[in-house]
Amino acid sequence: MKFMLMMQATQAQWASMATWTQAEIQAHIGFMLDLLKELTQTGELVLAEGLDMPSKTRIVRAERADKPIVSDGPFAESKEFLAGFWIVQVASPERAIAIAAKASTAPGPGGRPFAIPIEVRQVGSPPQV
Repeated sequence: MKFMLMMQATQAQWASMATWTQAEIQAHIGFMLDLLKELTQTGELVLAEGLDMPSKTRIVRAERADKPIVSDGPFAESKEFLAGFWIVQVASPERAIAIAAKASTAPGPGGRPFAIPIEVRQVGSPPQV
């Protein structure tokens, strides 16, 4: 079973990271790198990426591919955004939830778990025709 684990962040959480000490940042990044190493070793990691700053977000809408409407982001009404994601291939939904729970405990200020919201969604398959 393939799942996408989406790391959510609020603008307040994102901004608070600017106040973290260098040691807190290193602990957070080290935790994430260790998680990637673990998932690679177990063969469960398909892909993982952190995403660029929300201010570099672009929304594209088009009725015709040659006439897109491109809007800047982030938007004032947006309180949360996608900060990064993992795609994992696991044996069960419970394993995907366990991985998400572990990722959510990445250390934050003072070494306390940052409690990052992680959305777990199974990757769909195209309908059989």
